[in-house]
Amino acid sequence: MRELDKTIVSCAVTGAIHTPTMSPHLPITADEIASEAIAAAEAGASIVHIHVRDETTGEPITDLDLFRQVAETIGADCDAIVQPTTGGAPTMAPEERIRVVPELEPEMASCNMGSINFGLYQLLEKYDEFEYDWEPEYLDGTRDLIFRNTFEDLETILPVFEDHGTMPELEVYDVGHLYNAKHLLDRGLLETPLHIQFVMGIHGGIGASADNLTHLVDVADDLFGDTYTFSVIGAGRNEFPLGTQAVSMGGHARVGLEDNLYLERGRLAESNAELVEKMVRLTREVAGREIATPAETREFLGLEGQSATDF
Repeated sequence: MRELDKTIVSCAVTGAIHTPTMSPHLPITADEIASEAIAAAEAGASIVHIHVRDETTGEPITDLDLFRQVAETIGADCDAIVQPTTGGAPTMAPEERIRVVPELEPEMASCNMGSINFGLYQLLEKYDEFEYDWEPEYLDGTRDLIFRNTFEDLETILPVFEDHGTMPELEVYDVGHLYNAKHLLDRGLLETPLHIQFVMGIHGGIGASADNLTHLVDVADDLFGDTYTFSVIGAGRNEFPLGTQAVSMGGHARVGLEDNLYLERGRLAESNAELVEKMVRLTREVAGREIATPAETREFLGLEGQSATDF
């Protein structure tokens, strides 16, 4: 893999997995999401990963006006790389999810490398009541759900990234997705250097274990050599153990309330910044690495810069 002395910390601010009942600290409105992203950047995140939600109910949506409001607010206040999702929610069609790229022309956006089962229904057992009617229906609906990212979908989506100068961050939920990426690279639909995000611990994808992370890196090394970098998401309680392993291996880490609601066992994180601060501390103490600034991250990843965006 390509090496950077410093660690890139990403923060996924709200996502589409957790629902309002699960934490009172989950940001919902555009103002809340932007404020959380700015605070995460101040804590050390050089990339802020953005979803938006219905401002009344907290349901995940793809409202382009809200995406723009969030992006413009962040961009006016700090120099973090604003990375909107094209994953949206697993219930959304790819055509809906990709619309944010031509709308904002961001420096970078997430791009899923394959289809998987995406189970959230097991979370139903943890709560006796829900604040909103949509929450249990949304979670239960994932029993019979495929998070769709077919080869045809990717053949349609990837040229949109290229047309708008947006770097895709490749979301890899299982080992086969690495082979999908290699296939797309061989066909000229992807270009090196690649930036891969290993998403571990989603019910339907690869399990969140140290051995599995080592295996993913070994396969990526075989397929891509020194033309890729990687970051890791550890879902739930695996956020910090896998993040620490990743930065110790020379990779990078993502934290945030999209992926994990807890700062430590039994204690809800009160903000995204708290999660970033903990990852920054662990990176320095365990791996002995400093934290990359947004400017250093842009230079390393070859991003076009904030001035090239449409927000």
